Amino acid sequence: MRSTFHGLETARRGMVTQQAALYTTGHNIANANTPGYTRQRVNFQQTEPYPAPAMNRPQIPGQMGTGVEAGSIQRVREGFLDVQYRGENNKLGYWTSRSDAITKMEDIMNEPSDNGLAKTMDQFWQSLQDLSVNPENEGARAVVHQRGIAVADTFHYLSSSLSQIQTDIGSQIGVSVTEINSIAKQISQINKQISEIEPHGYLPNDLYDERDRLLDQLSQLVDVKVEAKPVGGNALPIAEGTYNVSIVDSKGNEYSLVTGDSYQKISVEPGSDVDGDGVKETPTGPITKLTIGTTDMPIADATSGGSILTSGKLKGLVESYGYSDGTTDANGNLVVKGIYPDMLTNLDNMAYSFATLFNAVHKEGYSLGGTKTDIVFFDELSTAQGAASNISVSKNIDDLANIAASTKENESGNGMNAINLANVSNMLLSAGTVDLQGDAGSLNISSLNLPLKTGTLKANYEGWIGKLGVDGQQAARLKNNTEVLQQSVDERRESVSSVSLDEEMTNMIQFQHAYNAAARQITVVDEMLDKIINGMGLVGR
Repeated sequence: MRSTFHGLETARRGMVTQQAALYTTGHNIANANTPGYTRQRVNFQQTEPYPAPAMNRPQIPGQMGTGVEAGSIQRVREGFLDVQYRGENNKLGYWTSRSDAITKMEDIMNEPSDNGLAKTMDQFWQSLQDLSVNPENEGARAVVHQRGIAVADTFHYLSSSLSQIQTDIGSQIGVSVTEINSIAKQISQINKQISEIEPHGYLPNDLYDERDRLLDQLSQLVDVKVEAKPVGGNALPIAEGTYNVSIVDSKGNEYSLVTGDSYQKISVEPGSDVDGDGVKETPTGPITKLTIGTTDMPIADATSGGSILTSGKLKGLVESYGYSDGTTDANGNLVVKGIYPDMLTNLDNMAYSFATLFNAVHKEGYSLGGTKTDIVFFDELSTAQGAASNISVSKNIDDLANIAASTKENESGNGMNAINLANVSNMLLSAGTVDLQGDAGSLNISSLNLPLKTGTLKANYEGWIGKLGVDGQQAARLKNNTEVLQQSVDERRESVSSVSLDEEMTNMIQFQHAYNAAARQITVVDEMLDKIINGMGLVGR
């Protein structure tokens, strides 16, 4: 037999469920501009029909519906789009940091321009050409002296400026490592909260949103792999569980960062502990490895020599700052790779080769007094390492007469060695022996053991600047391309997950009408019951 109040209960359930949907719609509208918020929906589901199959069930024509209930309040989110977004975000972080580092280097090198090293050296060579025409002119000698000082000062400026930017990039690495550790800690704390809520049958949607927002931030820094783990208990089938987060290297190795409600901190080796928390965030030299908890992650592939990090901002910073696999060169120096270390090494090699070769030619000439004094123009450098910051004009050249412009003894008007000095820029470094003009004999370049072995001084420098320009263009292009792809994926993700006020207003009207209809049904059932209770059974009264 049907219940007399069956209609009232069905309508009541409809009102309560539509009311929950209205409240959820209001929550969506309130968070329309909240970063990382994912719109929510009430999953309507029919309640169990009456009667239930049983031996003592009432004999009625069939099962009758008993209304609706809110099965769960769920986020509207597509996990596949999250994976796509984080992949593009990871690439964007890498190319952005790389592009920024190269842009700063291009600003310092300032080529081509009237203030770069190439122009300064051209002016130096030109002053030597002028000296060859008037070798006895003190003004021409003074210009050579000052141009030589300008070349040395330019080397100093470039070396110190690049070193300062390299130090700044090291500080950025420290900030990034601190940010990774902070995000890992927050994710582990959210995992703990989720593990305490889900077993009771609830969906902590707002915690899910915050965790995904943190993962988006983390994906820009390093390449991460996320694995969901169910918490058990009475958790709903659609519950997302806790997340285990790992850093993945280029070989597919995984280094655990977050496991449930615990996490591990990243340290840089070699590095310094800036804030005294036991974590080395800021590098103090070429990076050889990252330490994740107690596990070492080598920063360079010993086989290819490239960075083992897959992508992300941290990789871009490491490749700009400098890294090493621990190997050394023939001189016992640590082999360091990276954008800034490479350019600093190129400058050092350029300064050493230039000063050493120039001095060798200068020694073959004669001073204004007509004597061969073997005086060097630039102070001799013992090694190529640090040459760009140590190159300087010899104090002996303060006496302008010591500039060896002549190739013959007691011929002060002979300017042939000034021509030889001007030709240093175009001497083929692989030639071995070069014949000098003016009966000055020959110069054995191979005996100087220069770090530059091919081409000319000018060609080497132009090659490095050309490569810098190509690398800068590539980084800027890929940054823009990746930014477009990331934005495209984000727009698709937002089309699924973000709050549309128009849609929410439509839903509000829909739920409001359903609520009003359920309320009207209660009124109808009430009138029916009133007629039965108060309007029937009056005979005999």
